[in-house]
Amino acid sequence: MKILVTNDDGIYSPGLAALAKIAARFGEVKVVAPDVEQSSMGHAITASRPLSYKKSPIEFDGIDAWRVNGTPADCVALGQHLWDKPDVVLSGINMGPNLGNAMWHSGTLAAAKQAVLFGMKGIALSTPTDKEPDFEALDPFVEKALAVLFENDHLNLVNVNFPPDPKGVRWTRQSVRLYDNQIVPALDPMGRKHYWFTVIPMEPAEEGTDRWAIENGFVSITPLRLDLTNEADLEKAKKAYPIT
Repeated sequence: MKILVTNDDGIYSPGLAALAKIAARFGEVKVVAPDVEQSSMGHAITASRPLSYKKSPIEFDGIDAWRVNGTPADCVALGQHLWDKPDVVLSGINMGPNLGNAMWHSGTLAAAKQAVLFGMKGIALSTPTDKEPDFEALDPFVEKALAVLFENDHLNLVNVNFPPDPKGVRWTRQSVRLYDNQIVPALDPMGRKHYWFTVIPMEPAEEGTDRWAIENGFVSITPLRLDLTNEADLEKAKKAYPIT
């Protein structure tokens, strides 16, 4: 199995090194990651300038590793071109959760989505950072999740989140909650105004969702798809407003 490992935290992230190490137990691994942090970049691609890649400045225990001056999606595009299309793309382990609404802007998940667009399996992996992640402790849970997902060919796009101290694993759905936004004004050292954008959840996490699983100490595995079509609303619209 040919496994491409990337992330959105950048080539220096300890989560990237931890994931590459575990992935090497399942097949041949190459690392292609952004040269700087690209968190919350979403599915942005670089179209206004050329991309380039260089050898990683740090070692990955014998794993071939490269850094790219682009986004996570760029790394997948360039990596699959240079390596004759891997079988699977692993993105992570992200330093911070990618749960619920965060999936919409996650650079980690975007790399997995880009893999699926190219016809490969894409798996995004993340863990909260309320405290420094203990990747050694998470190791067996990451390996177990990958083993299950590699064995199931029908699961092409999957989002996985690991609590700091897992007590089990749950299949989950995405938690979609409404938020109230808050704009926090401040001044920079030069006295110029700037703003921080924050959100406040208005609803608790529902049982069976990814956010509920993490809050209760379970690894969350959420199968996803690229098609955003709401089939129920589509059928209602066809019946209520037939277009001829």
